[in-house]
Amino acid sequence: MNPAAILRKRLAQSEIIVVPGGGSPLELRQIEATGFEAGYVSGYATAAARYAEPDIGLVAYADIEDAVLSIRRVTDIPLIVDCDTGYGDIANVVRTVRGMERLGVAAIQLEDQAWPKRCGHMDNKIVEPRDIAVRKIKAAVAARTNPDTLIVARTDARGPMGMQEALDRCMLFKKAGADMLFVDGPQSLDELIQIGRELPGPLIANMSETGLTPLRSASELQDMGFSIALFPSSTVRITIKAVGDFLSDLKKTGDSRSWVDKMASLEQTNNALGLDKIRAFEKKLLSDE
Repeated sequence: MNPAAILRKRLAQSEIIVVPGGGSPLELRQIEATGFEAGYVSGYATAAARYAEPDIGLVAYADIEDAVLSIRRVTDIPLIVDCDTGYGDIANVVRTVRGMERLGVAAIQLEDQAWPKRCGHMDNKIVEPRDIAVRKIKAAVAARTNPDTLIVARTDARGPMGMQEALDRCMLFKKAGADMLFVDGPQSLDELIQIGRELPGPLIANMSETGLTPLRSASELQDMGFSIALFPSSTVRITIKAVGDFLSDLKKTGDSRSWVDKMASLEQTNNALGLDKIRAFEKKLLSDE
């Protein structure tokens, strides 16, 4: 069964899926190794991992394609990929969808921000007119060659235009053929509950720590009607804080010994990078000679 079919089948079950994200092969490899059922390739995390730049529209299609290719080389789990605005209009959306399908992506996320887009939890977002946003979802649905590929329609209208506009857009996206709906940036528990009550599923809830949306557990989100609890860039914030703290202490003391128990061992690090599997393959190959 291909990754898209696996994710589609899993979404038909009632239990919510917890999906962490990242922007590098190492992050997604760790997500898979920890036992998560799917991973999210975040535009925010990709900009951070590849360029140490903020999520303000600097990542192009070629960047996300190369990131996904690198990630797919070391993972097998279904991937949900943040493809921003589709990187243009209809022709660009078609290219994006078909390119992602060739890489074995399970779900392709498109949003309705105007370019240059920015992180959904930043101020001063601008969204495209409804008709343009809807035709891009229609183009994505028509472009897919694998009927199992999931099209995720995200709206960023909550911030600039209010919750009702966000809900109305999602209903139009669903009518256009979107498989999953994603309202980014709800600003209260009541708004999360409203999304779960008024929109057809499957639904994604974005648990972006220190962002606009109140954090809730996966089980609480499931009770509200969500199918995916998304943690898109938690690994980036963990990395910045943990590495920053270590480097600050190292600069001050010139000594890393107090940090050793907080580090993976050399063996653990090598195994996280797949060395144990490579060694096992080599051993089997040589034993067959």
